[in-house]
Amino acid sequence: MSSAASRPTAGPFDRGHTDDLMVFLTASPSPYHAVASAAERLEKVGFRRVEETAAWDGTAGGKYVIRGGAIIAWYVPEGAAAHTPYRIVGAHTDSPNLRVKPQPDMGAHGWRQVAVEIYGGTLLNTWLDRDLGLAGRLTLRDGSHHLVNVDRPLLRVPQLAIHLDRQVNDGLKLDRQRHMQPIWGIGQVHEGDLIEFVAAEAGVDAEDVTGWDLMVHAVEAPAYLGRDRELLAGPRMDNLLSVHAATAALTSLAGRDDLPYIPVLAAFDHEENGSEADTGAQGPLLGNVLERSVYARGGSYEDRARAFAGTVCLSSDTGHAVHPNYAERHDPTHHPRVNGGPILKVNVNQRYATDGSGRAVFAAACEKAGVPWQSFVSSNDMPCGTTIGPITAARHGISTVDIGVAILSMHSARELCGADDPYLLANALVAFLEG
Repeated sequence: MSSAASRPTAGPFDRGHTDDLMVFLTASPSPYHAVASAAERLEKVGFRRVEETAAWDGTAGGKYVIRGGAIIAWYVPEGAAAHTPYRIVGAHTDSPNLRVKPQPDMGAHGWRQVAVEIYGGTLLNTWLDRDLGLAGRLTLRDGSHHLVNVDRPLLRVPQLAIHLDRQVNDGLKLDRQRHMQPIWGIGQVHEGDLIEFVAAEAGVDAEDVTGWDLMVHAVEAPAYLGRDRELLAGPRMDNLLSVHAATAALTSLAGRDDLPYIPVLAAFDHEENGSEADTGAQGPLLGNVLERSVYARGGSYEDRARAFAGTVCLSSDTGHAVHPNYAERHDPTHHPRVNGGPILKVNVNQRYATDGSGRAVFAAACEKAGVPWQSFVSSNDMPCGTTIGPITAARHGISTVDIGVAILSMHSARELCGADDPYLLANALVAFLEG
């Protein structure tokens, strides 16, 4: 066992949480599936879905809204005032991958292929020579959506043999258009074949399918790794690891009417390409939900302003663990390690939203949960990524702190984390949401 695993925590989660994360990852090959998986868990503890087009009431209890690949869920304790502040855990449901184009049927030289577009900052080489499935949603003529998941070997992006590229080990160069189109069979290419196949998998008539949002995923199951099984390898941990932890934390508080805050899960889509979407953190979804909750409880604009002023958001996203083969790429005094607990992410140029006050909030939550934590900052000569944190802070005027779990192989088709870190994060999130 790792040192973190043997360290007792005051929170409700242990290694069983990581087992459940593996189930969640497998069930969530697309943002739409991730949202459905989270909603199912919320429903089991009494949360109910509310529609954006319906009038909302001010009753206590758990509620959630789904829009595409995004979900906002919140629990209103009995007797909560209209100006009660929120405690929010923000995350995102999307991951870099290959996504099906509007005219997907293509091929050459007797091979049948699927036309795909590159989504997000994908590590292209990690998609080569893998068994790939296909998942997402179909939109029918009547406007309804149907999830589909072909979770078996269906596609493959074959790499060129070394005999035909003798310099490949000196530097692999992949053309995003010519080299990344997967094969899925042999024979003549017929327009409509892919959607006809996917429609049959979903149990709908292909002629009723007028739109689709489909993406490729690796079908290899998540697995523990290492001599002592102290590591976890799996897909989409950036950032379903955080979505799963936040969902677990929120559901653990269902029925708690002694909370001084209203706990919230905000899981957005399209973070990997800038968050500029109606389901992204740049959009109005979170603000609309929080405001409507205030007004549904009889609040005024003054109550809304008071609630937002006292609100804190933890933007939870994966970060970089120190890489043993590339340690020089990291800041020399900040080397986050797997199974060392969640990381506090800092960037003074506001690529992360953390400041000293936010650090204190996060430190207090970890101390309450008995969870170790670490600091992450990029090397000065290495550009820093960003998250939904600065967007949330700027758009809503909400105090925001960037945190996460340290991993290796970020944006790979298969990433790697410490097996204890998911539950350590979840325990810290419970303590934060409790206040």
